[in-house]
Amino acid sequence: MTDGEDWTDRHVARWRDHWIDVAFEDDVEAIVVRIGRLKHYFKLTTQQALVEVGLQDFEYDTLHHLMIRDTPGLASPSALATDLGISNAGMTGRLDALEKAGWIQRSTDTDDRRRVSIEITKSGAAIWRRAMDLRGRTEVAVVHALGDEERTTLAALLKKMTLATECPENDTSSSPSRDVSG
Repeated sequence: MTDGEDWTDRHVARWRDHWIDVAFEDDVEAIVVRIGRLKHYFKLTTQQALVEVGLQDFEYDTLHHLMIRDTPGLASPSALATDLGISNAGMTGRLDALEKAGWIQRSTDTDDRRRVSIEITKSGAAIWRRAMDLRGRTEVAVVHALGDEERTTLAALLKKMTLATECPENDTSSSPSRDVSG
């Protein structure tokens, strides 16, 4: 157990007595708020990494989704648009910018000229990896505030919570993007 009071402890104490007619569980509020604060922190540090390597959000997101596919670095524009939860027209604009920067290349299928493939270039993979390295360093530093056993326990507990959100009655497939891997 960690000594000291954090922002969330003060938040829970402030709100505890405000909810007279609504169920308020300290531990639920503390867990959800801490998850939110960590998500916010990781978003900020990812932004810092992107600035450092010279990527904009949309460029990183597109390269990231291109690299984490079953066929890393290779996709059709429509499959990538689906993964990102954007329109095909929006995808075209993103791909134009990435191609202009030299980070992806488009190629037409020799058997069916209507089909186009997107492939990451060496420079695209290199800039994505630099961003991932910077982002990863921050993640490792925060997670390593826990010992080995604590990390294993937390990973299992978070998995249990994640699975609860993925059950059919909690299906949110109509939302823009279910992938929060970042």
